[in-house]
Amino acid sequence: MLFDKDGTLARVEGYLSRVGQLRSHLIGQKAPGVDAALGRAWGMEGDRVHPAGLLAVGTRQENAIAAAAYIAETGIPWVEAVTIAQTAFVQADSQAGNKADQTPLIPGLDALLSQLAQTGLKLGIVSSDSQANIEAFVDAYGLRSHISVIVGAEVKPNKPHPAGFLHACAALGVSPQQTLMIGDSDADMAMAQAASALGALGVQWGWEQPVTLDHAQEILVGPQDFKVLQLA
Repeated sequence: MLFDKDGTLARVEGYLSRVGQLRSHLIGQKAPGVDAALGRAWGMEGDRVHPAGLLAVGTRQENAIAAAAYIAETGIPWVEAVTIAQTAFVQADSQAGNKADQTPLIPGLDALLSQLAQTGLKLGIVSSDSQANIEAFVDAYGLRSHISVIVGAEVKPNKPHPAGFLHACAALGVSPQQTLMIGDSDADMAMAQAASALGALGVQWGWEQPVTLDHAQEILVGPQDFKVLQLA
């Protein structure tokens, strides 16, 4: 059984909002007028982050490429635009502080993961976040005894391509046809479908606004909706 991280295991909306605002502000200092349009492109509206937007679903690299494109539109040469975006991302990370500390494990999931692991299920994480950030999250919330494999954005191509899912299945020694995907975005659902997974469950417990999941086999509103006996 494979889980997404941000929005599925971790409550991340507040952190993403802070990081997005910092990135757009820093970029706006170098490319005036870009910050507002870039925020919209990332799926930000005020202090809210759209759960299906680029900031929520995309990798760091995808967000940086989008930022560089908006910067380049102002007439700044491409190489310089990429440097501005990358520098702003690094500075924003530094100012935002430790991500794991600010993206808590969603209440009820520690008990759920423990219960799933006790049934003998092999559990893993497949996320668009970096390997280092996933590792830090797992360590911060004591999940090492539950999670057997971690696959981050370094395994490419990224979601919705099935590479990460297939990599995790191989590491766990299970076939995709025996493996469920649990996530909060249609990218997770599409990845599972492309990998010929056993199924894909969508969750709505990680965001303030309802998540639209058109391709999930079932929608779970809270951890209490997880029927362990039906999945074991």
